[in-house]
Amino acid sequence: MSLLNKTKGDKVIWALVVLLALMSLLVVYSSTGSLAYKMYRGNTEVYLFKQVVFICIGILFIYFAHQVNYTLYSRIAQVVFILTIPLLIYTLFFGVRLNEGSRWIRLPIINLTFQTSDLAKLALFMYISRMLSKKQEVIKDFKKGFLPVIIPVGITCMLIAPANLSTALLVGATSMMLLFIGRVSMKHLFLTGLVALVPIAMLIGAAIFQHSNGNGIQARSENKSKLTARVSTWVNRVESFMYGGNSDEDDDDNYQVNQAKIAIAKGGFFGLGPGNSEQRNFLPHPYSDFIYAIIIEEYGIIGGGVVMFVYLIFLFRSIQLFRKCPYAFGAFLALALSFTLVIQAMANMAVNVNLFPVTGVTLPLVSMGGSSFLFTCLAIGIILSVSRYVEKNEAVKTSDGEPENEMA
Repeated sequence: MSLLNKTKGDKVIWALVVLLALMSLLVVYSSTGSLAYKMYRGNTEVYLFKQVVFICIGILFIYFAHQVNYTLYSRIAQVVFILTIPLLIYTLFFGVRLNEGSRWIRLPIINLTFQTSDLAKLALFMYISRMLSKKQEVIKDFKKGFLPVIIPVGITCMLIAPANLSTALLVGATSMMLLFIGRVSMKHLFLTGLVALVPIAMLIGAAIFQHSNGNGIQARSENKSKLTARVSTWVNRVESFMYGGNSDEDDDDNYQVNQAKIAIAKGGFFGLGPGNSEQRNFLPHPYSDFIYAIIIEEYGIIGGGVVMFVYLIFLFRSIQLFRKCPYAFGAFLALALSFTLVIQAMANMAVNVNLFPVTGVTLPLVSMGGSSFLFTCLAIGIILSVSRYVEKNEAVKTSDGEPENEMA
């Protein structure tokens, strides 16, 4: 009971976290039943118990992070950001290779892998929130205001992109939105956008050229360097999205998309009901990348709409928090972290309904637990830390008429 009394911050955000966690338990249990049966000799509850453990640890992350005065995150932002640079470089060259990319670092002793890009995202948004808050008087100046905030974004995205292009694009898009809200010159943002569009246009052009020459799928089997192999994967994904393809299992991206379409078609308006998914037996990664398709299959378009609405409410509450926070760092921090979570969620949903090329991003707080799940909980805890301060400040303002000092 004392723990509940110490729980502060936006009650709506807390409720949304609990709601998504409950949804996660239901869908992860359903989507991993067959896999658990095969892997653990009939024990279908193994992944459910693992998810319960991750959710409990994640809630603890949220609780302890929201108890910390959010100004501490400003003090450590620069150090944490600098530390992520060598981590990202190490991941590129020595990381654990999965799905043709080096995205993970394996921690010794506990033998746990985690994505350094998750830590880098968190560190980057803390850092640029700090820089935006300190550079507001000169934010329109190219050298004094723009370069100090865009260089960290460029470095982070370039280091993430070779192993995880989709995450790099999401980080870049979120950063541009934050810089726009931070009153950065539109001219500078426009020029940055043009530069960023060059590699994207090159990928699209390569996909069109590859399709016209009819060598899309065959290119996957050729012996290439790691970087060339990644570029080939990106081009093939863009090509598959633009032109579609066969449902043959040899064509992984099209196979996943087609199985997701079948799941959505079977779900219809009201769904097949909890635990009644059929495509979980055919859809690769139904518990992570394509969990939204399973949600629609079991709970219908109504269920999928509810999940989307939950993320939009989360964003709305964070925007309100941004407007109420009297100090720039807390406002930018809450908005940046909420943007990255909601944009990631929308990207995952877009992939599942074939509105976006296949990526490796998960559905925050819903996909099966891992390092990404815990970093998401940490980000939510930081948002609630800002919310806790705003509530305290409003109470002080009501009684004294003066806001509490941010650095107190």
